[in-house]
Amino acid sequence: MPTLKPFALAAFSATLLSTAVSGVAATFNSDAIQPHGHWQSMMLSLGDERHFRAVETHSYSDATLSINATQGVCDLPWLEMRVTLDKQQGESRAVNLVPTRIRVDDTPIIDTMAEFITERGDDGFYAHFYLNDLPTLMAQMSQGEQLFLGFDQQDRDPWYMTFNLDGADEAIDRMQHLCSSADN
Repeated sequence: MPTLKPFALAAFSATLLSTAVSGVAATFNSDAIQPHGHWQSMMLSLGDERHFRAVETHSYSDATLSINATQGVCDLPWLEMRVTLDKQQGESRAVNLVPTRIRVDDTPIIDTMAEFITERGDDGFYAHFYLNDLPTLMAQMSQGEQLFLGFDQQDRDPWYMTFNLDGADEAIDRMQHLCSSADN
């Protein structure tokens, strides 16, 4: 797999409403958007499909960090970072699997992996994080001030990002409530 180049990451710009479905990009309708400090909570829908998101869009003009849940499986949320590439992608593919460190404030570092992927027809570049204990990370995010991400780059220094957690607690709580309410 090719390695993500640091200059490629600088070319990203944020977008919230695109997500991939069956390898073809689809634009979801956003509803019930509510701001929470530097975060927002919302529902994304397309037909009968419903996703719920708590998203931080303030720290970078070219990246978002979100916690997401899907109606019917609200107890299986996922952490995702999304950035926008310069053009629509011609194919869905895994670009790389990268050792990653996650930390909220001064809590212990979580060593994990992030899979970098693109989706055909979508201008997004996604980092999906493999986490064994997302509920604990979500609780730390709800009480913390900053979330730090560090992506290994083989022989080069790690690439670091910091996301502000102001409003994360309200956004995460509302995202979970919206998802649970949709299941009833």
